[in-house]
Amino acid sequence: MIRSLGAYTVVQVGFLGRLGLFLGRMLAGITRPPGKFLSVVKQIQFIGTKSFLVIGFTAIFTGMVLALQGYYALASVGSEGWLGKAVSLSLIRELGPVLTALMVTGRAGSAMCAEIGIMRIDEQIDAIECMAIDPHSYLITPRLLAALIALPLLTAFCDVVGIVGGYLVGVNLLGVNAGAYLDSMESSVVWKDVYMGIVKSICFGVLIIWICTYKGYYAGVDENNFGPEQVSRATTNAVVLSSISILVCDYVVTSVLL
Repeated sequence: MIRSLGAYTVVQVGFLGRLGLFLGRMLAGITRPPGKFLSVVKQIQFIGTKSFLVIGFTAIFTGMVLALQGYYALASVGSEGWLGKAVSLSLIRELGPVLTALMVTGRAGSAMCAEIGIMRIDEQIDAIECMAIDPHSYLITPRLLAALIALPLLTAFCDVVGIVGGYLVGVNLLGVNAGAYLDSMESSVVWKDVYMGIVKSICFGVLIIWICTYKGYYAGVDENNFGPEQVSRATTNAVVLSSISILVCDYVVTSVLL
């Protein structure tokens, strides 16, 4: 039992060390000379443009549900005029960044992991190394730069669509005064709330690219067995680990910034 525990500990320490080294190489790639412009644009299009639809649907129905729940809670104390404040702060501070990150993880992060994992099992990454090209700078850094640009923009889009959804339900369906909805939102949302959402989206972007590309890059390496099963397992692990990390990071960042 002690031997098994020791072997498990050694494996986990090795995993954490390799994960940290991977992050260091990924971040160091940002400081290297440019030459990745077209790759970054391509990744922004992949992460951002193709995620608009799913994030839009998620945001508008989240805003509508928030308005429904918030209206009956506030109406019980005669404060339904504060519905705009409740919906906007919930979205801008918490739900907007978190839901956007989870949607990007499920749609783009899993695809990135699978793409890089297939490059690993097809020995394309080995070929890149043989050509004296740094695979981190070539494959990972453009995705990181794209995520740092796309995630804050997608989060802002999610916030706006969610607030519109809350307005449609609160004002048009439940009869809340439109001026009260907009005025309570305008008087309560301050720069610190927006700043918190931006910081969270940047942190989530780094987490998604870090974990998903790492899992794809080392798909099958530990087992020394390179096949579709290893790519499938790496993709599943990447989505699960990224989602959990986003929720943990959300708590940490909120604790620091509040």
